[in-house]
Amino acid sequence: MSKPRDRIIMLFDLDYFYAQVEEIKNPAIRNKPVLVCVYSGRTQNSGVVSTANYIARSYGVRSGMPIVLAKRKLKDIDSVFLPVDHDNYKSASDRVMAILKGHADTLEQVGIDEAYMEVTAKAGGEYARARELAVAAKKEVLEREGLTASIGIGPNKLVAKVAADANKPDGITLVRPEEVLAFLFPLPVDRLMGVGKKTGEKLEAMGVRTIGELAAVSVQRLREEFGDSLGTFLHNASKGMDEEVVHERGDADSISRIATLKEDTRDLGAISAVTDVLCAEVHERLRQRRLSFRAVGVVAIMRDLSIQTRSKTLSEPTDDLAVLRRTTVELIEKLLKESNKYVRRAGVKVSGLVAEKRTQRSLTSFFQ
Repeated sequence: MSKPRDRIIMLFDLDYFYAQVEEIKNPAIRNKPVLVCVYSGRTQNSGVVSTANYIARSYGVRSGMPIVLAKRKLKDIDSVFLPVDHDNYKSASDRVMAILKGHADTLEQVGIDEAYMEVTAKAGGEYARARELAVAAKKEVLEREGLTASIGIGPNKLVAKVAADANKPDGITLVRPEEVLAFLFPLPVDRLMGVGKKTGEKLEAMGVRTIGELAAVSVQRLREEFGDSLGTFLHNASKGMDEEVVHERGDADSISRIATLKEDTRDLGAISAVTDVLCAEVHERLRQRRLSFRAVGVVAIMRDLSIQTRSKTLSEPTDDLAVLRRTTVELIEKLLKESNKYVRRAGVKVSGLVAEKRTQRSLTSFFQ
């Protein structure tokens, strides 16, 4: 395994993925605002925007925005609102990840639309060669799937993530180890993964607006203000320090997905809109492997980076998506009642996996 200081890591991030897949399926909508939405089913307009293309974003539409507000922003504009078509997106994602494996020493998929790639060996430790690998990976994905992506290249995951966001869409940003501080310091502090709305507001009250200004604050002060865990993270992140390795995620006795919320929240509806999509991703993986599950778990990474989990064992195995979603909401609701902290990231996990064996029992019998 390469030493942390010697690694070259990429983050491959597919651009506005769901909406881009829809544009490929129906090229006639490509020059219009395209919004892919998670509908709650309560009313025709209830739910949130999952993703939007850059034309829609130019009108102020953002992921996580209520559909009704997005429609107001696009009033009198010829726009396309579509429901999430997870099977289609998952198939496209699987094909892309298979392509990327051929360009990486190790691939770690961290979402349906992004993956970390360690390329230290393939690049021979040379950043110029790493850029060539990035160009080749983008070219193959575009030729075979018609999808564009943005790539960040750096000495660790943190830098690669920030770099991938620096030149969107369809860009490549390379940051060599000696360039890390010059790259990070001018950027707004909320470009760091650990800085959400509330943390950003607190930092601004301290006079900290850029990553460079954050780096000038002592670790002791940050720990006093944010607690040991988050304070230490902010200190290290501001200096571009991250030793987490890229690790392959193979099949196991559980399947899980996690996502970062658009802002820290305690709103059950906002969290559930995200976990509904995660449940669909988990369910698709179960379907592909012809598995049922007997236990459901949720994980919440809170604003202070502490971790809260809740789980429930069902009376019998099932492969029912409705059961998975309903149990997930129940567990999130329980977690929120038992903790007063705001949620930053939310995840869903199924375990107790068994070979598919369908049962005729009613859905209500699965809940204890």
